[in-house]
Amino acid sequence: MRTRLVCSLAIAAAVAITLWAQQPAAAPAPESGKAGGKGKRGPVPPKGPLPRMADGKPDLNGLWRGTTGDMRDNLMPGEQIVMTPAAEKLMQSRMSKDDPEALCLPAGVPRLPPYPWRIVQIPKYVFVLFEANIHSYRQIFTDGRKHKPELNSWPTWYGDSIGTWEGDTLVVDTTGYNDRFWFDAKGHPHTEQLHTIERFLRKDLGTLALETQIIDPGAYVKPFKISITAVLSPKEDLLEYICAENNQDVSHIQSDKSDR
Repeated sequence: MRTRLVCSLAIAAAVAITLWAQQPAAAPAPESGKAGGKGKRGPVPPKGPLPRMADGKPDLNGLWRGTTGDMRDNLMPGEQIVMTPAAEKLMQSRMSKDDPEALCLPAGVPRLPPYPWRIVQIPKYVFVLFEANIHSYRQIFTDGRKHKPELNSWPTWYGDSIGTWEGDTLVVDTTGYNDRFWFDAKGHPHTEQLHTIERFLRKDLGTLALETQIIDPGAYVKPFKISITAVLSPKEDLLEYICAENNQDVSHIQSDKSDR
């Protein structure tokens, strides 16, 4: 009696396992939205109309998520990255362990790290505050001033950024960069001849389109444009991240060379 019961249970279990194995795999959950570069998943942007400041200009304030990733994935249609031989050789020689962004140094432009960042927009200035690295920041002057040529003799990580409005688009013209940051984790280089023209367009409450034209005759045969879409994260705040103490970005610097 006991033997027949055990056998029956064993047969039933085997049938159940066989039927379960024959079931089709569950469909993957739908993506919650895309932010950053091509194929990047991210939060669904909140819905709502474009907010405006008291002076009628688009309100860019908010905490945003959007990262550049591999710059080649962010190329706009029809654009190409064509490096000079010297720049190509430099990129191929770079090791992941030497990535300045992973070593707690500022990311520069147009690179955006995989952590949130906040835009603070006030009269005469726009600031971009980064959670990553050393809590670095960019300042964009919107008070009508011009570039200061003397700053080019003291190149910096974020350069000298001058912002002007073209309709609802903030156009940011930046020169005076140093050559120390990488455009991305793949090691795309640049020189101190770098000149960027960025276009910030908040399309609605939750979506910010960023387009950057990169002009650097010292490293690239011709200018090119990249773009990303950033998503508003209204329920988040910037967190304290002291990179020199708790570097969270070491996973991709364990190998000697970036995966090209």
